[in-house]
Amino acid sequence: MTDIWYPHLTVATIVENQGKFLIVKEVSDGETVLNQPAGHVEKGETLFEAAIRETLEETAWHVTLEGLVGFYLYTSPNNSTTYFRVLFAASAIEREDVVKLDEGIIEAQWLTLDEVRQNQGHLRSPMVLSCIEDYLRGKRLPLDAIQHIQP
Repeated sequence: MTDIWYPHLTVATIVENQGKFLIVKEVSDGETVLNQPAGHVEKGETLFEAAIRETLEETAWHVTLEGLVGFYLYTSPNNSTTYFRVLFAASAIEREDVVKLDEGIIEAQWLTLDEVRQNQGHLRSPMVLSCIEDYLRGKRLPLDAIQHIQP
């Protein structure tokens, strides 16, 4: 019998406001790291729903998705897990004060690109900086490039 390999499907959002990016400070494998709002797609969820939900759960910010920045495949040297990330550009709508952030989330913060670069040793993965740089290069596809086919 052959082992079946599959990547972990995740979504993430790039949320920019006045030159600062919404970044999550979280604990992962016992270390404090920085990441975009991101997480796994749950059963029955669309990619859009997952991105909006994960951003709210990790940052308390409601967002509107504006475009698809790209797809990223990354294998973590820490656990050999391969992550397939679907990255969206999003706009912040409003912060909800009553949302309890997900377990492991320390805080959400707004950082400039320079501040993210200064913290490269604390990024959850190299995808964090690559995603911001791709966003700043203007990489975008319309949201309708993704089709959610229902049975």
